[in-house]
Amino acid sequence: MTTFDDRKDAFEKKHAHDEELAFKTVARRNKLLGLWVAEQLGMTGDAAEAYAREVVAADLEEAGDADVIRKVSADLKAKGHDISEHRIQTKLAEFMETAKKQLTA
Repeated sequence: MTTFDDRKDAFEKKHAHDEELAFKTVARRNKLLGLWVAEQLGMTGDAAEAYAREVVAADLEEAGDADVIRKVSADLKAKGHDISEHRIQTKLAEFMETAKKQLTA
C-alpha cells in the first residue's frame, strides 16, 4: 500500500505545483498587459507599476479574462483611446507566451 500512497502523494504535489505555476503565469501575463496599457495611457514609473497591480487585482473578481478586458477597455476609453477588445485579447495571448517563457527560464 505504500507504493500507492507514494504515487498518490506525488500526483497531488504535481497538481498543486501545476496550479501554482498556472496562477503565477496568469498574474504575470496580467501585469505585462497592465504595463502595456499604462504605456498607452502615458503612465511611467511608479504610476505604471501601480496600474499594473490594479489589472492583476481586477482578475480576481470573476473567473476568466472578461474582468481584465472590461477594466482595461474602460480605462482606455476613458482616456480617449480606441483599442478594440480583440486587440486586447491578442495582447493577452502574446503576454501569456511571454509570461510562460519568463517563468520557465
